[in-house]
Amino acid sequence: MYKIKLQQFEGPLDLLLFFIRRHEIDIYDIPIAMITKEFLAYVQLMKQLDLTVASDFILMAATLMQIKVRMLLPREIDEKGEEVDPRADLVAALLEYKKYKEMAEELSFFESEQRKRNFRGNFDLDSKDESIDLKTLMKNVTIYDMMRCFKQVLDKVPTPVVHQIQKLNVTIEEQMQFIFDKLNSNDELPFLELIEEMKEKIRIIVTFIALLELIKLGRIGLKESDKFNDFLIYCINNG
Repeated sequence: MYKIKLQQFEGPLDLLLFFIRRHEIDIYDIPIAMITKEFLAYVQLMKQLDLTVASDFILMAATLMQIKVRMLLPREIDEKGEEVDPRADLVAALLEYKKYKEMAEELSFFESEQRKRNFRGNFDLDSKDESIDLKTLMKNVTIYDMMRCFKQVLDKVPTPVVHQIQKLNVTIEEQMQFIFDKLNSNDELPFLELIEEMKEKIRIIVTFIALLELIKLGRIGLKESDKFNDFLIYCINNG
């Protein structure tokens, strides 16, 4: 079975922070029921894509469900006679993670800028242009945006009433070529247009994995679309 692991999945706190930013949620007043539902849906989608689901994602899912249950029960009282918020530890962890994530992003930016200015010179292993910058290739599109769009597509595929055993021979290499063939006649191609004629879930899944692989190889890039829950695919000119 083909497996792929992306660096954008930095951990469960990163995914939770993404939900909070996307829905513009007050980090001190997290709607646990909604966040838990979204988190579990994404973990299930990661498994369906055969992405590596680390144990910390599963632990976070269990923690969220535990907090959800505690929110339904009468609040505990601490030594000062005040109610204990079951979300307090999670909020503290998110705030700490958010602080270090922002610091890491700032340091990464400084490192990137410095590399543009200083090279050792006359050294064959130094490369100014060949490294693949995923942030550049994925313009304002995150892996979570891609998965949200992908999940919407899968949800629309009808479930057969009669169970049929059907073998569908489709490979990642074939779908990579399929994507290139589509891009040959288009400067930019919406993802939903790419898969609009596909009726089998397995073909859609393999195509999505092929898309991820092409991004990793620096062969294609993504950018925002005017349409909700969609993104544009474009070819990288390696000239």
